Amino acid sequence: MWASLGGIAVAMGSPRMGLRQLGCSSLKEIRGGDGFRRKRKKRAGVMCNGGWDNLGVLRDGGAAVAVALGAFAFVRVVDVVARRLSLEQVYLSFRQKVSRKVVHILSGVLFMSSWPIFSSATEARVFASLIPLLNGILLVIYGFSLAKNEGLVKSVSRGGKAEELLRGPLYYVFVLMFCVLVFWRDSPTGIISLSMMSGGDGFADIMGRKYGKAKLPYNNQKSWVGSICMLTSGFSLSMGMLFYFSSLGYLQLEWDQVATKVALIALAATVVESLPITDFIDDNISVPLCCILVASLLFGFHTH
Repeated sequence: MWASLGGIAVAMGSPRMGLRQLGCSSLKEIRGGDGFRRKRKKRAGVMCNGGWDNLGVLRDGGAAVAVALGAFAFVRVVDVVARRLSLEQVYLSFRQKVSRKVVHILSGVLFMSSWPIFSSATEARVFASLIPLLNGILLVIYGFSLAKNEGLVKSVSRGGKAEELLRGPLYYVFVLMFCVLVFWRDSPTGIISLSMMSGGDGFADIMGRKYGKAKLPYNNQKSWVGSICMLTSGFSLSMGMLFYFSSLGYLQLEWDQVATKVALIALAATVVESLPITDFIDDNISVPLCCILVASLLFGFHTH
């Protein structure tokens, strides 16, 4: 499903193509003082004939439904694969450690990758935000044990307890929703923040648990290997996602400057993630918050 969504994104998500097909007003190129150019669509929704027409509503509504179904299917597939690949004892360990981080990493990446499926309407981000909102509601329901879903609990919680859904996983989907509504797909700040939270922090945990014998001198819960993976994977994913949105026309970046800025953001996020503060603030809050602050300083605070 995700592959199909990606194909639709290339066909429908390009701002250039959408404008030509719909006959809307031209792109307005804006150069900021932050070293990159952005092409902003001078449109309010699909307003070619006096308003955000039914086609735009159907496209964004259909995209929201498709991505939501894809997200649920993805979590289900991870759970089923874990069951079939492992014996019971190994399976429990796999689900509670590795599968949790697989969901953590790919949920953010696949969700961002689906954004071009939505129309260029201003309201499109609202439809996209419904997906993490729905997931947040489900986490609250299962977290308070108002309903039971053992597979979900085992796949996304650290210790297999329902109440854990109300912490890290819930913060995660709220950050997704915040970045969609505030930054969306034509701001590097939101893209980098989600990339560092999902990919950087996710790979740091996986590799740190497996190879992280050498601990940091100021935090024996974190390792050098984990921090190095946080820095490199977060930087790589951020650059990859920026290239993805740039190739579709949402961003035009001065890559020599962007690489340096992304490296500084990744370094700052890595330092914050390594601090012994997880008892006070979850990584799913501290990492994206750090990225938003540093990226806003380096790129400027741009919202659309």
